[in-house]
Amino acid sequence: MIVRTARKQDVPGLLGLAAEVEHWFGPMVDDPGFHRALDDHIHRELALVAVEERAGAAEVVGGLLFGARPPVHHVHWLVVSGRLRGKGVGRALMDEATRVFVRGPGSIEVITFGADHPGAVSSGARVFYENLGFSPAEAAEPGPEGGSRQVYRRPVG
Repeated sequence: MIVRTARKQDVPGLLGLAAEVEHWFGPMVDDPGFHRALDDHIHRELALVAVEERAGAAEVVGGLLFGARPPVHHVHWLVVSGRLRGKGVGRALMDEATRVFVRGPGSIEVITFGADHPGAVSSGARVFYENLGFSPAEAAEPGPEGGSRQVYRRPVG
């Protein structure tokens, strides 16, 4: 597996990953706003993909959209293929994002599921971020599907 800057040709793979998690986050694949976000992050080189060689072709198995505005950096979206969750893909994406995008002291923030959201346990997102050194912080606005959300924060630099 390699982690690299996302390219325009990675969009179908990223949309395939989005389809896997729409039940937790609400519609994305057919949402023009999500398509604009993908295009914008790719254009500004603030999108990463994890790519795995399978049957002689490169498959996008993870993706990350980042917002680099020091001193507060934001993970806008992080997704890993269901078949590879728990195998280090998300950690590799976060490590590369931190290495490439984070400058100076500050923090990285991500909005993830609230403790009472059904996706909090089944996705493993809260445990994932805690294992990367993030701590739960304030509540955030509910997600588009109506589920609770919470900010997770990690100091950097």
